[in-house]
Amino acid sequence: MLPVKVLVVDDSSLMRRLISRLLEEDKGIKVIGTAADGLEALQQIKALRPDVVTMDVEMPRLDGIATLRRLMVDFPTPAVMLSAHTHEGARATMDALSAGAVDFVAKPTSSAELPRMVEDLKTKVKVAARVSLRRVRTTLTPPPAPLARPKPATTAAPGSAKAKPQTQVRRQPYCGKIDLVVIGCSTGGPAALQQIIPYLPANLPAGVVVVQHIPVGFSKSMAEHLDKKSAISVRHAAEGDAIKAGQVLVAPAGYDLNFKAKGNGSTVALSNQGAPLAPGGFRPSVDWVMKSAAEVYGCRTLAVLLTGMGRDGARGMLAIKEQGGPTIAEHESTCVVYGMPKAAYDIGAAGKMVPLPQIAQEIQAFFDV
Repeated sequence: MLPVKVLVVDDSSLMRRLISRLLEEDKGIKVIGTAADGLEALQQIKALRPDVVTMDVEMPRLDGIATLRRLMVDFPTPAVMLSAHTHEGARATMDALSAGAVDFVAKPTSSAELPRMVEDLKTKVKVAARVSLRRVRTTLTPPPAPLARPKPATTAAPGSAKAKPQTQVRRQPYCGKIDLVVIGCSTGGPAALQQIIPYLPANLPAGVVVVQHIPVGFSKSMAEHLDKKSAISVRHAAEGDAIKAGQVLVAPAGYDLNFKAKGNGSTVALSNQGAPLAPGGFRPSVDWVMKSAAEVYGCRTLAVLLTGMGRDGARGMLAIKEQGGPTIAEHESTCVVYGMPKAAYDIGAAGKMVPLPQIAQEIQAFFDV
C-alpha cells in the first residue's frame, strides 16, 4: 500500500519540522511538503496534490478556517486541524469543522505532550485519507427546515444497509412516550450534529444527551457553538443537571456520564475516576451512556448513532433496543466514517438506517411537534 502523502501547514517553523519528522516515523505516511500559512498552503496543494493536509487553525495572512473554505471549493482535500488548548482556539476549531475539516487534534501545551499528539495525528491522518469528501461536503449542506410533519427515513431491510427511502410518513412504533434521546458520534460528528440539533424544536418533549468523542477542553465550545445555531437550548452538562424536555446536554470530554433516577426523571452524574481507558477507549463512551439510559429509561429511550470510527455505541444501542427502545443509525451513504453505525447494524442494534439530512425529521416523528 502506498504511503499517505501529507502537507504540513503551520506558521511555526519548529512545529513544521517536528511534526514532519515524527509523522514520517510511520512508514505509512510521507510528508511531501510544508507551508507557513494558508496562502502558501493553497499553492502547495495545487502543485503537490497531497492526500491529506494537517493545518494549524491560527495562522497569519490566511487562517485555517478561511483556507479550508477555499480548499473545499478549489482543491477538495481531507484536512486535519491542529488547535490550541484555549477557549478561543476551541471555538475556532468548531468553525473549522463546520467549514469541512475531517477532524482535529489539540496542540501540545508542553514538549512532553508532543509525541502523544503526533500519535493521535498519525491515526487521524490515515482515517482522513480514506474519507469520501463527497460525504464531508454532505455535512456542510444544511437540510431543509422541518415541515409540520417530518419526512420519512430509510428502513433497514434484512441483509442490506442500503434500503431505499420510504414514500410516506408514519409514526414509529415504540413501547410508550420517549423521554430521552441519546446521540453518539465520533469522527465527522461535530459537523453532523449541526444537521440535527439546530433542526430540533425548542419545545421537543424529551431531553437530549449528546456524546461526542472529542479532546478534553473542546466539548464546552461545541455546546456553545450548537446553542448559538439552535432553537432548542444546548448546554455543557454538569454534575446534577436534570434531564429536561426541550434541552440538549453535551457530555463533557474526559468524564463518564450516568443517569440517576429521580422522581419521574433523572439527573446527570459525572465521574473521571473510572478505570484507566483501554487502548482505543473513550471517556465519555457512547456505550456507557446508552447502557445507563437503557437501565434508567428503558424503552423510553431513543438511541441515535452517527458517523465515527470504531465500534463504540453498538452495544449500548443494542441494550436500548433490547429494552424496547427505538434505534436509528446513520446510513452509510452520508457517514464521513462508516464505522460506529456499521458496527451497530452488524449486530442487529440499528432498527433503522437513516441518511443524515433526514435524522432530525425522523427524531421528530416520535413527537407531536
